[in-house]
Amino acid sequence: MINIKLHSKNVKVPADVPKSMKKHYVKSFLTATKYTGNLMLFAGDQRLEHLNEDFVGKGISTEDADPEHFFKIASKAKIGVFAAQHGLISRYGNDYKKVPYLVKINSRSKLVPGEPLSQSLVDFEDVLVLKENGLNIVGIGYTLYLGSEFEQAMLSEAGRLITWAHQNGMIAVLWIYPRGRSVKKPKHPKLIAGACGVAVSLGADFVKVTYPEAKNPAVAFKEATTAAGRTGVIASGGSPKSVKKFLKDTHDQIHISGARGNATGRNIHQKELTEAIRMCNAISAIVLDKKDVEYAYKIYKGEKK
Repeated sequence: MINIKLHSKNVKVPADVPKSMKKHYVKSFLTATKYTGNLMLFAGDQRLEHLNEDFVGKGISTEDADPEHFFKIASKAKIGVFAAQHGLISRYGNDYKKVPYLVKINSRSKLVPGEPLSQSLVDFEDVLVLKENGLNIVGIGYTLYLGSEFEQAMLSEAGRLITWAHQNGMIAVLWIYPRGRSVKKPKHPKLIAGACGVAVSLGADFVKVTYPEAKNPAVAFKEATTAAGRTGVIASGGSPKSVKKFLKDTHDQIHISGARGNATGRNIHQKELTEAIRMCNAISAIVLDKKDVEYAYKIYKGEKK
């Protein structure tokens, strides 16, 4: 049996968490990180962000066309949190109450050109209703487009949401992407590091960023993880790639760069259910259990559990 009291000593509780909510925050953090301090985030926010292009097409399992595919994976695989919009969670959550959820507060499609702006779809009180109805809500997520002409509006909203999350005993994860006309090299290592510095300045528990473009990205990514301080950095899984390449990149991000987890969507949910579960478990072996790439790949192949 896991000793929660023992593990709680390793959790850095932010000063904006009220004393009455400290135990709730610690429980949320330990649940999300599976008592490791690292976060394996299964991302399910693409139905709004990417529309249907990620769910139907060549190389994509026909099972992925059904939104419930997300929930079947999340309920059967080893993950830290399943991140999705409030509405999606509300439609399926009653059937999957044990899944640890991260409610994605804002989202936007890619259809509207120009400077990116993404603002709240729901109020924080709506998140609390899900929790009151018995769903395992451990935190909230918010996307911020650094460099957009509208960044101030998103910075302000993100700051308030992080504070509200902490005041209610939840964790807060930021998605920060440098985008807009003023951003010439969105994957430059210094800009990614700058985004991580913004995340810790806003008080986020974790920040999801894009892996930088560099000759040696794993080494270059160290600048970002250092800039983040006590905010854990997790790298975006990105577009589909070979399983071994994906696992190798994830291992390097954690063991070379100092990242504290990974956020994965398409590389999981585009697979049929049993394969998707094995992929989750393989990623978690690296992120949560500190296993090497070969061990994780054997889990994916079904040769280990």
